[in-house]
Amino acid sequence: MTRPALPAGGARLALGVVVLALLVQWPLIANPGYFSHDELQWAAFAAAGTSPGWGAFDTFQYRPLTFALWMALSRALFELPVLFHAAVVALGSLNAALLALAARGFGLPPRASALAALGFVLSPFAAYAHGWVGCLADLLWVAAALALALAVQHLRRPWQAALAAALATAVGLLAKEAALAIPALLAVAWIFDRARRPRWLAAGLASAAVAALYLALRLPALLHAPRSGGQYTLGLAQLPLRWLEYPLFAPLVPALEVFTLWQRPWAVALAALLWLALLWALWRSAPRLLALWLLGSGAALLPVLPLGAAWNHYAYGAAALAAAVLAAGWRRARGAARAVIAAYALLSVLHGLMVMLALQRVGRLQAVFSPALAAAVAARPDDGVLRLRPAPGAKDWVFRRLTHDIPQYAGVAIGARVELVPAGAPADYEIGRDGRLHPLPR
Repeated sequence: MTRPALPAGGARLALGVVVLALLVQWPLIANPGYFSHDELQWAAFAAAGTSPGWGAFDTFQYRPLTFALWMALSRALFELPVLFHAAVVALGSLNAALLALAARGFGLPPRASALAALGFVLSPFAAYAHGWVGCLADLLWVAAALALALAVQHLRRPWQAALAAALATAVGLLAKEAALAIPALLAVAWIFDRARRPRWLAAGLASAAVAALYLALRLPALLHAPRSGGQYTLGLAQLPLRWLEYPLFAPLVPALEVFTLWQRPWAVALAALLWLALLWALWRSAPRLLALWLLGSGAALLPVLPLGAAWNHYAYGAAALAAAVLAAGWRRARGAARAVIAAYALLSVLHGLMVMLALQRVGRLQAVFSPALAAAVAARPDDGVLRLRPAPGAKDWVFRRLTHDIPQYAGVAIGARVELVPAGAPADYEIGRDGRLHPLPR
């Protein structure tokens, strides 16, 4: 008898998850603008015909697949932000469907698998990654990892699993360095999925071989190539703190980004208590789930743990695994343990909704601010620096991101021609709370 490519009802499960995921992420799709400088930069690079750098192995960020797709999308959709966001959210929704199918293959029933997938897209990690076009690389490498998990579950022979793993790992590494997590995740699958161990072993060895070849080509660049920002500084001493920040951030509803976590010490203390209670709840439901939570999250985060700062999208893959573990734990748990899992999951979902709305608010500011900035720069009679001063109550961090290293916008060269100055400093324009520019007397 031929083994089906998907479990019974798999196509219906996947379609249902995609439709529901698109619906619950409507705030991201309806965003009329962009979140940060990355989208504006790559739109300029796309217009200039910049190469994605397929052979640029010596650059710190070697992501030619991501850059090629990003620039193609920018050329087609940058002037239509809602469609651009719809395309990215659709890719994220496909990842949710892959997660549901993989969870089904690991033994979760259809309803629990669907809830895990929806919990994933509503997490603050996925909401951020699906709402910021700059996270396209994370969507791509996690898509490769999830597709690989599904393939290994349903392929017949170890050699087939090995070929699938080599291909998926190569695709993931062409998207982002974080795909170095794939061999570690396959090792975790080998530990916990005893029935398919030969296939996981073959897949893991093939994936590790591809990762080793990648590191042979890229390790000098990863260690020594020029990079911008202290967040890329490597240090082994940072591993425990980075590993802890992500699960503490998930239920911390007011925080938009992980690196702001420690600005709320009392909230972090409460989140830590809830996290410890969650570990107890998973142990009570099934000790194997607690081990999977700890080992799986460590494997998914392994490439980013040495970095100097935590970011939401770095935990995109870990969030997918965590959602499936929580769904499995909630099914098994009883009493207080089930209540703890439900509380953690509910706070994470509320946090994700907050992140969606925050991204949309920033997008609305960008949709007003960037065209006004381009018009103000174009109207200057000389090439002098245009000084901008945020008004009281205006979100300074938003406009700093939207003016950082932007080559051009709407055909107007920006570059170093714009400077944000502090409150009270002489300026040419004041940035209103709505993103509009108001001329100031000279």
